[in-house]
Amino acid sequence: MAGGCMIKTAGHRMRTINMSQRWTPAQIRSLLKGLAFISPWIVGFGGFVLYPIAASAYFSLTRYDVLRPARFIGLENYVELFTKDETFRTVIGNTVYLVVIGVPAGLVVAFLLASLLNREMQFRPLFRTIFFLPVLVPAVASAEVWRWVYNTNYGVINSFIKSWGLAVIPFISSVELAKPSLILIHVWAQGTAIIIFLAALQDVPRSLMDAAEVDGANPLQRFWHVTIPICTPAILFVMLTGMIGMFQYFTLGWLLTQGGPNESTEFFSLYLYRNAFQFFKMGYASAQAWILFIIILAFTLLIFRSSARWVYYAGESN
Repeated sequence: MAGGCMIKTAGHRMRTINMSQRWTPAQIRSLLKGLAFISPWIVGFGGFVLYPIAASAYFSLTRYDVLRPARFIGLENYVELFTKDETFRTVIGNTVYLVVIGVPAGLVVAFLLASLLNREMQFRPLFRTIFFLPVLVPAVASAEVWRWVYNTNYGVINSFIKSWGLAVIPFISSVELAKPSLILIHVWAQGTAIIIFLAALQDVPRSLMDAAEVDGANPLQRFWHVTIPICTPAILFVMLTGMIGMFQYFTLGWLLTQGGPNESTEFFSLYLYRNAFQFFKMGYASAQAWILFIIILAFTLLIFRSSARWVYYAGESN
C-alpha cells in the first residue's frame, strides 16, 4: 500500500500505519531544540570518536608516514604483520603472557584482600585507605618508586638480600623476570578492584551464610560455595575491565623498561606507539590498532559466552 506499511497485531489482524505522515511545526521545533541541546556531544562524538575510527580504518589500508600523502596498498600492512614481522610475534606473546598471568593474579589478590577488609577488625578504615592509595599515585611517580625498589645496587629488596650475603635479583633487567616484575606492580595497584569487591561482598545475604553454617559448612566451604558465587557478577566486571586494560598496557612498561631487555617487555601498545611516533609508520600502526581491537573483542565475546556457566545473578530463576 502506497505511503504506508502493513503489520500484524497480536490479534492477527492487519493494520495500516502511515509512514509518510507530516510532522507538525511544534514537533519540528521540539526536535531542533533537542538537537541543539545535544549538539556539543554530537560534535564531540563525531569529531573525536567516529572520525578517528574511520580514519584509522582507512589508514590501515595505506602506506602513510605523515610527511607524504597516504598511498592505498590494501591489506599489505596486515599481511606484513602476520607473515614478515618477527617482532610482532614476540609482541603478541608478551602481551598474551601479561593478560593470562596478570589479570587472574590481580583479580585473586584483590578479592582475597577485599574479603579480609570486609571482616570486623581494628583500624579497618585505615587499612582500606592504605590499599586504595596506589590508585591515587600518578603513574610517573609509581614508576620512579618501583625503579628504586627494584634497583640492583641500592634498591630496598636487593639491599636486604645483600645484607644476608645473597646474590642480587635483576628484576627489570632480566629477560626472565621483567614481565613478572611488571605484573607484581599491577597486583600492587588493585585498589579499584578491591573497592568493587568490597561492595559485592557487603551484598552477600547473611541468611545464606547462616543457612550454610547450620548445614555444617565450614568457613572455607561457605566462602567457596556462597560468597564467591554471589560475587561472580563483580568478578566478571573486574575480569573484563582488567583484560581490556592489560591488552592496552603501556605507561609503566614504557617508563620502566621501554620494551627491554631484549624485547621481553615489548607489549602491543608499546610497539604500536613506536611504529606510529618513532618510525612514523602511521598506516602500519593503524593496522596494529585494528588487530588489537579484534583481539580484545574476541576475548570479550569469549568471556561473555562462558559467563553463562559460572556467573550467578541474584533473583535469577532457572
